[in-house]
Amino acid sequence: MTLPFSEAAARNTQPIGDILERELPPRGTILEIGCGTGQHAVAFAQRFPHLLWQPTDRPGTLEPTQTRRELEGTPNLLEPLPFDLFDSRPPLDAADAIFSANVLHIAPEGATPHLFRHARTILSPGAPLLVYGPFRDLDRPLEPSNAAFDAHLRQRDPRMGLRLAQEVDAHASAHGFALQNDLAMPANNRMRIWRRLPA
Repeated sequence: MTLPFSEAAARNTQPIGDILERELPPRGTILEIGCGTGQHAVAFAQRFPHLLWQPTDRPGTLEPTQTRRELEGTPNLLEPLPFDLFDSRPPLDAADAIFSANVLHIAPEGATPHLFRHARTILSPGAPLLVYGPFRDLDRPLEPSNAAFDAHLRQRDPRMGLRLAQEVDAHASAHGFALQNDLAMPANNRMRIWRRLPA
């Protein structure tokens, strides 16, 4: 079986991992929403052997991650679970952090508030939600590469496209999360980190 391979995931694993190393807790379970090819799940489970890594993705898309887990996985890489942001219940009752890469601009626009709805159920106060990918901003034009990518996505499906950072922050605030950091990443991506506020 030839596994799907993402060049972008191969390139961004190191810089994403460097931020995760600073932001993830010293122990516990990390929920990955949108594991895709499984490259991140395998790499980060290997890099953080003290953490349990729980990958998830939409039903019917888990085979690449499951196969990579069987071929390359470490004991702390858990079996991937089916999960869609529009599901009524989260895939876990609790986790110590949530990580998601390149999901919000691919998911339908209405999925964004559900990310924070589930995160509020899963995370304890102070726990981080880390989201990697490209975003739009009210106060600055899109980089040419991101503008072309956004147009391409919207042509494929009008519900897709780069999300406005300020709108994402509004959804976060409505569900009890505060933006802690907004970090520039390679290839005009960002790592945006929210933490759950005390109830």
